Amino acid sequence: MNNNMEYKGYHAIVEYDGQDKILVGTVIGLNDMLGFHGTSIEELTASFRNCIDNYLDWCKEAGKSPEKEFKGSFNVRTTPESHREAAMYAALDGITMNQYVSEAIQEKNERRKAMTAV
Repeated sequence: MNNNMEYKGYHAIVEYDGQDKILVGTVIGLNDMLGFHGTSIEELTASFRNCIDNYLDWCKEAGKSPEKEFKGSFNVRTTPESHREAAMYAALDGITMNQYVSEAIQEKNERRKAMTAV
């Protein structure tokens, strides 16, 4: 089941709230928290677009540059043991930690895609 949406380069994940019997969306990849909801696909889509348009308008009025999602860099927090092992394996492979983590993410993403393709 595909539960994501895209509008103007922004992406959201949608979940069903069984208690309120509505679809609830959250824009991902931003520090700002943007959420929306609807009782139908049409209402949800309109609410998502309105959410993004309002965010962009607010940024313009506030003189703030809108955040762009997924810049390609982020901090990773892990245990010291995992950090040490990753650094050793990266060195043994002759690659940087950035390359090692990037490859690990790509491998996990491919496994996830294969699982959802079934």
